Order: sequence, then structure tokens, then C-alpha cells
Amino acid sequence: MVTTEEIGAVTLFAALEPEQLEQLARVSADISLAPGEFAANEGDERALFAVLEGRIEPVRLVEGIERVLGERHPGDVFGEVPLVLGTVFPVGFRAAEASRVMRIDVSDYHAVASVVPDVATEVGRLAAHRMSGSRGLQGLAAERPPPRAVVAGHRWDASCTELRRFLDRNQITFKWAAPDAPDGEDVWGGPLPPEGDLPAIRVVDGTTAVRPGFRAVAELLGLATDPAAAEYDTVIVGAGPAGLAAAVYGASEGLKTVVVEREAPGGQAGTSSRIENYLGFPSGVSGDELASRALQQARRLGAEILVTRSILGIDPATRELHLDGGDVLRARTIILACGVAWRRLSADGFDRLAGKGISYGAARSEAPNAHGLDIHLVGAGNSAAQAALFFSTHARSVTIISRSGTLEKSMSRYLVDQLAARPNIRTMLGAEVVAAHGELSLEAIDLRDRTTGATTRAESGGLFIFIGADAETGWLPSEIALDRRGYVLTGSGMRATGRWTLDRDPYLLETSVPGIFACGDVRFGPVKRVAAAVGEGSMAIAFVHQFLREARPAEAKLPAGAT
Repeated sequence: MVTTEEIGAVTLFAALEPEQLEQLARVSADISLAPGEFAANEGDERALFAVLEGRIEPVRLVEGIERVLGERHPGDVFGEVPLVLGTVFPVGFRAAEASRVMRIDVSDYHAVASVVPDVATEVGRLAAHRMSGSRGLQGLAAERPPPRAVVAGHRWDASCTELRRFLDRNQITFKWAAPDAPDGEDVWGGPLPPEGDLPAIRVVDGTTAVRPGFRAVAELLGLATDPAAAEYDTVIVGAGPAGLAAAVYGASEGLKTVVVEREAPGGQAGTSSRIENYLGFPSGVSGDELASRALQQARRLGAEILVTRSILGIDPATRELHLDGGDVLRARTIILACGVAWRRLSADGFDRLAGKGISYGAARSEAPNAHGLDIHLVGAGNSAAQAALFFSTHARSVTIISRSGTLEKSMSRYLVDQLAARPNIRTMLGAEVVAAHGELSLEAIDLRDRTTGATTRAESGGLFIFIGADAETGWLPSEIALDRRGYVLTGSGMRATGRWTLDRDPYLLETSVPGIFACGDVRFGPVKRVAAAVGEGSMAIAFVHQFLREARPAEAKLPAGAT
């Protein structure tokens, strides 16, 4: 309990009368923090804190790098900026050592400030001081974060395109040194590597790698690629919205949790330029921003996130997962959240020009490359519409090509309306791309009218394909039941196949192997929305808890050393 003497030692409250100190003592929360524990996280709702013991550090993750922005000592307050501006916390406040703070809710602060206006005046002055100057929040916002890497490579080199996309999706800031650009050597910081060594990457410590694989890049940049343990309560395969949600809920509820992702967190949602119907984001949120926030949240709560690692196989009897590179993970439960892979178009010239103007899906970072060009998108779903809207702010024109005769059948109404309002977006319905042309990069595409059969050629500066996706589940053991298209069967739909062997009913997201669950797009019959994937990921953890509760009595009966 906070005493009046302790509150009186806080500079802001030193002039309060005894009855006012007593009022604050009754409503203030007394919070003890272990080293590294947060009193307030970035994005938390506003409140006013005062340091009673120890030392508090304001910290912020800037482009994947944690920065300490100052210190608060006994007698100091924090939280004045969100209090004055009516916003959430712009930074987090973490205990640098064992500490103790008091927390005052907004309504209780205003009750004091209404009686003692000098308190509100001083809070406003402190907030202005925190925001101004080169070391304040304004300076932090205006400061250009240093890039963590420099990439050298040609624009139309497919390997360079994939490398840049990998860095983008892992929230790694980088500069791009194009050999044919006038400032290429200046950006690289010296003579560029020879053509045979491109693409190349140089990280902040000066280490350079030529033609690197994603695993090597991840290790150079300090991204986790190796598990810290051999056994986990739950291993989550895939770091899309469903997998990250499972990681957040699993780690927050005390499960030893690891996520294994073959490329980068975010899944297909991570490539969405704008998600406008996700609950809690009235102005919309980009897929990469949503993935970045979820990733930070999962890590903060204690989940391990491994990138550039693939699962080669699962032993259903022991629930062992065999990773590429020879590592083996033992799991008490497994959650399959590996999503789906973009379906590829088979047409003349597509394989040759993939990564050289033809892309499957799209990242926000690719939009500037379309500046002033006429680009085309294939598909009539929400992802295609979101990409078209974003690209239209850079490209001269955007054309959506759809085999269907209408967009309304597969696209949300609000997106159809927004497309109609953009003057540089047009749609070609009842059409398909049958060929792509270009020497070093995409230059033109052939379009066929599905009604008349007539073919026309159109110049194109970029072709982005959103034609749906297929489950990549061929690596799963035969014991896990799939539908005819390769999606994982769960719950009652799985039990109807006759593959379930236990007396109890399978849980809603449980596969034909007890203790192995599936959620998100890899599961048969999902609602293909980000919110649904997040819901299934959190629901999977609830079923994991139920399964583990049932398993404990059986484990207790086993002799020592048995499994």
C-alpha cells in the first residue's frame, strides 16, 4: 500500500494538503516490478505513474532495435504525455532494476487536478518538455533510423527481389544499391561487388555476404534461427495471424512456446497493403504493421520465434518435429498454422519473368517501384483490391483482371466502392492473361477475352497475381487426415472419416492425431478473414490446455524415463 509520506516525496505532489495526499493514497495502485518487467507497454491506455523505488527506463522498438530513451528515478513521474494528449503510451516503461511504482487512473488524476490546478499545469509542462528537443518524442519521430543493412543487386534480378522482400517482411530496414544507379557506390559505401557476386548484403557491423540464402541473412542480422530448448509444451508451425495469435496466448498463459516459420512472420496477411475491417483499427492497418505488432507482443510474452526453418516431418507417435538442418524438437502438443501458398499461373513467359516484373502477392515496399507505370493485377478478391488501392497512389494506372464477370461475388462491398472512386483504377472482367513478354524484365502481357476469344497485347510495368492459394501439406504424415485438396480435417469433419481412435470426441480444431491441432487457412473450411485466423489461433491454445490437463494423469502413471 502506498503511504502519504511516499506520495509526498514525489515532486509533483509535494505541495498537496494532507487530505489530498490521503485521497491519492486510497486510489493509487502499489506495483512492484522485477528487473525487465514493464510498468506500461507501448500502446497501453493512459495513466499517471510515479517512481517510489528503483529505476525505470522508457524504451521503444525502433526498426527492430530496442532503444532506451532516458531514466526515471524515485520522485519522478511518467505517463504525462499520453495524459495531456489523450493518447496511448508512445513508449514502454520498463524496470531497469527491482523497482516500485504507484499508478493513478485518469479519473483519479483529474479529481486531484480539479482541486489543485498547479498539478495539471506541472503535468502539462513536463509533457511539453518530454516531447520537445532533439532527445524528445518529436526528435525521435523526426530522426531517420539507421538502416540495418545495405543490399546490392539489380532491380530485375529475381534473387535480389526475393532478398528485399524477405528483409521487408522481417521488418529489417535497408538501403538498396542498384549497380546501374548513379549513387550505387555511394549507397554501398565503396566499389560494388562484381556481377557474379550479386545480390550481396552488408550489415551494420561491416560483414558482407554474397548471394546469401535466407538463413545466412537471418543469422547475420541476429534473427533467431535455432531453438533454445529441445522440448516445448506447444510447437506452432507457421507465423501467420493464426500462428502468432497462438504464440501470444500460449506464452501469456505459461506454456513453453516456440513458433517455426519457414520465411518471415505475417503469412499472406503480412502482404496486405490495407486491412480496413479488422476490429479495433478504425482507420485500417497494413498487414505488415499488424504482423509486426503481433510479433513484438509474442516475443515480449516469452514465445520463441524461429525464422527460415522448415519442418521436414512429424512423428505422430512421439510428436517429434524434424527440422531442416538436423534439429529435432519434442512437443507435448503441435499446432499447424502453416497457411497456404499462392497458386501459380501457368502461361507462356511466366516462369522466366517471375521476380522480374511478375510477382505472386505484393508487399507495400514494392509500390514505389511501380511509380509512373501501368501495372496489372490478376484476381478479384480482397487482397487484390487492397493492393490495387495502394498501388494506385504510385502507378499511373492499375488494371484489375478477373476471369469472373463481376467483382461483388468475391470482394467486399466497401472495396468495390473504393475501387470505383479511384480514377486511375479500371477493371477488365471476363478476361485472362495468357502470356507475358520481355527480355530482361516484363514489358507486355497478352489478354484474352473469355467470351469472344480475342487476344490483345498491353504494355505492363508489373503484374501482380492474387488468384487464391493451395495448402502445402504434402510433408505431413499420413496419420493426419486431409481432404481431397490437401486441407487438414479437424473436429467432427475429421471424425466422419473414421480416423479417430479415442473414446472422447475430438476438440473442434484437433486433427486425427490427438494433441495435434490445426488453425487458420491450412484447416479445411476456415473463414478466410484475418480476424477468424486470430480467433482460431487463440482457440487452439484453449484446446491445448484441455489436452494437457487430460494427459497429466496418464503421464503421472508412467515409470521414470518412459514416454
